[in-house]
Amino acid sequence: MAPENGSFVTEFILVGLTDQQGLRLPLFLLFLAMYVVTVLGNLGLVTLIGLNSYLHTPMYFFLFNLSFIDLCYSSVFAPKMLMNFISEKNIISYMGCMTQLFFFCFFAISECYVLMSMAYDRYVAICNPLLYNIAMSPKVCCNLMLGSYLMALSGAMAHTGCMLRLTFCDANTINHYFCDILPMLHLSCTSTYVNEMVVFIVGGINITVPSLTIFISYGCILSNILQISSKESRSKAFSTCSSHIVAVSLFFGSGAFMYLRPSSAGFINEGKIYSVLYTNVVPMMNPLIYSLRNKDVKFALRKTLSRRKF
Repeated sequence: MAPENGSFVTEFILVGLTDQQGLRLPLFLLFLAMYVVTVLGNLGLVTLIGLNSYLHTPMYFFLFNLSFIDLCYSSVFAPKMLMNFISEKNIISYMGCMTQLFFFCFFAISECYVLMSMAYDRYVAICNPLLYNIAMSPKVCCNLMLGSYLMALSGAMAHTGCMLRLTFCDANTINHYFCDILPMLHLSCTSTYVNEMVVFIVGGINITVPSLTIFISYGCILSNILQISSKESRSKAFSTCSSHIVAVSLFFGSGAFMYLRPSSAGFINEGKIYSVLYTNVVPMMNPLIYSLRNKDVKFALRKTLSRRKF
């Protein structure tokens, strides 16, 4: 029975990251380890922030949401990706594919705006500390998060809605390890012009606006840091900011490279490698970058572990 959109395809086959048999087991172990680190790191941060009331501040409110998003985001495609390495043919149903696409878009766009909110929070804390309690009040923080999720919902609905209108005739092999937008467009036997315009417009807005805001915020922060007289404090602040900027650059840079340029069959193969950065590497790095140098998180971990002993 064909899906309601008139497509003849009822299921898709995911090609995966590689078709070389010799690489499958090493890659399975590598990505399994990355997924375990991602889940433990983000779940650990969510738990620590939730259990310790003194971490209920704007900065940790955003970090809580970032960790929750990364936890869900990585779980959208990692299980299917791992299956690709150990099964001969990884099949996903038509509706399962559309569901995966929706949640991938939702959590990816959410992350863009949460990272933007975190950068703005740090900008206010460092550059305008006297206004911090007003500028980052609980109401403002909740509105920022609500706006992030609403932008994500609208973007995910736009991409998924446009994909549902396409007809897939005979080709059902997706040259990717999850149901991504561009590889699926190459399978359609109807015009994809509207979809490509949506990718360019929605993707452009959700990548350009947050990334510009983030880099302007960190530019102001770094300018403020240069005025610090203490060399040790200045070095520590630079180290923290640089690690944040690296994570943000990987996420937005790989996303922009994937979605804001013309696609082709050869580009899809190349794009799979770049997509590993924003689907696997960044969600794993975020809890490490935002917590390893954080004394409050380390103290919360020691305090929580000491409670468990009793």
